[in-house]
Amino acid sequence: MRRFEEITRELDPPFAVADLDAFDSNAADLARRAAGRPIRVATKSVRCRDLLQRVLRTPGFAGLMCYTLAEALWLHREGLSDDALVAYPTADRSALRELAADPAAAASIALVVDSVDHLDLIDAATGSARPKIRLCLEIDASWRPLPGLHLGARRSPVHTAAQARRLAESVVRRKGFLLVGLMAYEGQIAGLGDAPPGRPLKAAALRWMQRRSAAELAERRAEVVRVVRALAPLEYVNGGGTGSLEGTAAERAVTEVAAGSGLIGPTLFDGYRAFRPRPAVLYALPVVHRPAARIATVFGGGYLASGPPGADRVPTPHWPAGLQLLATEGTGEVQTPVAGDAARRLRLGDRVWFRHAKAGELAERFTHYHLVAADRLTGTAPTYRGEGKSFG
Repeated sequence: MRRFEEITRELDPPFAVADLDAFDSNAADLARRAAGRPIRVATKSVRCRDLLQRVLRTPGFAGLMCYTLAEALWLHREGLSDDALVAYPTADRSALRELAADPAAAASIALVVDSVDHLDLIDAATGSARPKIRLCLEIDASWRPLPGLHLGARRSPVHTAAQARRLAESVVRRKGFLLVGLMAYEGQIAGLGDAPPGRPLKAAALRWMQRRSAAELAERRAEVVRVVRALAPLEYVNGGGTGSLEGTAAERAVTEVAAGSGLIGPTLFDGYRAFRPRPAVLYALPVVHRPAARIATVFGGGYLASGPPGADRVPTPHWPAGLQLLATEGTGEVQTPVAGDAARRLRLGDRVWFRHAKAGELAERFTHYHLVAADRLTGTAPTYRGEGKSFG
């Protein structure tokens, strides 16, 4: 971090930095973990066009996993990729009409669906005089070991092979659609660190749950793929996430995996045994108060991450080492106090460096990332916000 301090000494905080060496190292490690399976880049974890272009040039990465159709259309127009999957169902009628009016975009972008209602919505928005709309069925990847017990994200009503077959039959019978893929995101495995610091009992319980969930899902996913492939020649079967690349890539039924957060290395990914991404994006805040000998107050900082409220969704002071947030104040919209012996040495105008809890959400707070490679600033890269794009 002293290197960052020297490199950025002329910049006035608040500002955010992308460490390209760490980013490239993380990309190479993700490719190693995927063991030959192509990695589709989860754009919501990056939200910076320059960084997306950079990782797509890295061996082992192919295609985009977008979070809105409007985003996918924009990235298609910008020439980033001719293979995009919108991994969340859309109800954006304007974007659907734009997709239907652009044959090249319609040939490059697939929409995720999990019900006939999605087909009805697309038809109502676009009419019949259109190119075929490419579709990907989303399968629920949660683990249901007992009736009423649901472990994982609630993303799709399609859980069994029989349900997947019925939906696939509806798609292939319907004019104006082309079934090209399947996806399933096992959030209870990929999104939960199996080594939470200082909580050995929770870690053991998580690993027990994840082993059994992975075994059940591998068998069920293979059956889903078998029955759907009998109806349509699928181009891809997507699964996994940063936290589960090794296991998901090992499934014969899976043809590609998805990852994004592992490129950035936010604090939510500090609690995994199998890997540890390097922090690739950090931000600096200036000291503006010295209310006590062991407390310094920085400007801003209340960049909370989405998800269930808790300490793991709060930004973490990264440097100087040893600083902590105050339990009674946390991070504030306008100011954030940090405490510890290291605070004694901080003076007005000094920087405190933070890491965000989630990967892409920091890009909603800054218009640009300052790019660092080796020992120098190499330029800046606009975030989606900096390009005037809001897809939330």
